Amino acid sequence: MQRPFALLLVTAVLLCFANVAATTAAAEARRPNILFILADDLGYSDLGCYGGEIATPNLDALAANGLRFTQCYNTARCWPSRAAFLTGYYAQQVHRDGLPKLGGGNDGTRQKWARLLPDFLKPLGYRSYHSGKWHVDGSPLAGGFDHSFMMQNQGNFFTARGNFVDDVAVTPDADESGYYATTETADYAIEWLQDHAKHHPDQPFFEYVAFIAPHFPLHALPEDIARYRDRYLEGWERMRAERYERQQAMKLLDTPLSPVERGLGPPYDFPNVLEGFGPGEVNRPLPWDDLTDEQRRFQATKMAIHAAMVDRMDREIGRIIDQLKAMGAYDDTIIMFAADNGASAELMIRNGGHDKTAEPGSEATYLCLGPGFSNACNTPFRRHKVWVHEGGISTPLIVHWPKGIAAQGELRRTPAHLIDIVPTLLDVLDVEKPTEWNGKPIPPAPGRSLLPAFAADVPIERDSLWWSHNGHRAVRQGDWKLVAARDEPWELYDMRTDRAESNNLASQQPERVQELETLWNKQQDEMIDLAKQTPKLGRAGAKQKKAKRQQPRPQAAP
Repeated sequence: MQRPFALLLVTAVLLCFANVAATTAAAEARRPNILFILADDLGYSDLGCYGGEIATPNLDALAANGLRFTQCYNTARCWPSRAAFLTGYYAQQVHRDGLPKLGGGNDGTRQKWARLLPDFLKPLGYRSYHSGKWHVDGSPLAGGFDHSFMMQNQGNFFTARGNFVDDVAVTPDADESGYYATTETADYAIEWLQDHAKHHPDQPFFEYVAFIAPHFPLHALPEDIARYRDRYLEGWERMRAERYERQQAMKLLDTPLSPVERGLGPPYDFPNVLEGFGPGEVNRPLPWDDLTDEQRRFQATKMAIHAAMVDRMDREIGRIIDQLKAMGAYDDTIIMFAADNGASAELMIRNGGHDKTAEPGSEATYLCLGPGFSNACNTPFRRHKVWVHEGGISTPLIVHWPKGIAAQGELRRTPAHLIDIVPTLLDVLDVEKPTEWNGKPIPPAPGRSLLPAFAADVPIERDSLWWSHNGHRAVRQGDWKLVAARDEPWELYDMRTDRAESNNLASQQPERVQELETLWNKQQDEMIDLAKQTPKLGRAGAKQKKAKRQQPRPQAAP
């Protein structure tokens, strides 16, 4: 019997809608998961796959089966790097780092349009999870995350005091003898993944894991420290030379090894800090042979703890990777690993002080790596965290995605920056970032998609990269970098052959210096024009507004 035409038409329409729905569902099913891992105060050469001697087999395996970017940059400091990664803007553009006469920094509040990555992923069906350090204004849940373990206590790796789960304060166990922050960060990352697999298996996820390690205080588990206890007794010069040799064998970099700046110490001067640490501490990268036996042992022990913290972080990353494999998500998860700044030369004592009689690396101690081994961790570059010379702003960037990247173990030499992460991920997902938020326009962002570099070692076209932090400033255009430390003159370097910033060409090329300085000023002026459109609200701004509200109102004239 023939069907009526109307019925055939309805059937055809329904089949069409079903095919569209199936196609849409399949497209959404093909959207990859995203895991972004951020380390804190990690040196450029700390990982084995970037020349280090520290055991990092899990990250090395990701690099061996994925990509290593050799010229990726951060902002030289914790909070501006996190703002850059999560928003796709320079931190100064979103009130998260300072601008002349406008303030901005760790107490700055982003504009309403400066959304975090989860807000752009949510309409695509993503669920977002966070575990670890935050250091962004607002709370993780307000920033679009569905679950969060927020580690606010950054001064003690052996207690949960001060931390939050889903924005609710944690009540520490009465016995915290088995607690370690790096392990706890991984525990929650795994818990969120397990919950996702159980309750949302058909949705993609974005997980942001922000380890505090190896940021000071140098706290590590005794068994981890034991693996490195005597490893660094030959000193920072030997360690630096060996790392550089491995980097050269990997063909990681084409640059000479920068000379050690013997007179350069910590970025901030704290009175009596050497007395607080005892006779084993030194605040300059002096020749190793010039140190006393006590100083050599003390410095080597500090580096052993730093190495133990990196080692443990890699072990915990291995556990997270095992969870991805267990839930069948490993092959179609984009895994990225980076650091928020270079290794730190800081020397300070916070959070209850430092007990010189306690076992180094234990809860009663508060140790910092210092300039000697920090310089070696940043091999082959100059300077450290806070500075915007290469040692302060260079980060490893590992990208691993079996279903999306055919290349294995390859290097990518194009300059990249944390501001590129948001546009890269949106490009991978084949979606355009909204141009407005709640009816207000979203300004153009400076980042560029790195997706073309996933397929081949090609340059990513951009006008320039820009830095400013604590008076330190830099701009890179193509292969030329102009950089200056606070209150010091501009230096000019050719990044093709001198990323170690050893041969200052400023006096030989004054016209290029002027051109790049003009570019740096122009970009700062543009950021000022954008930032001044909205107030810098934060702790300082809130205090000022509260004080203003509490002032007595003027009485009307009689």
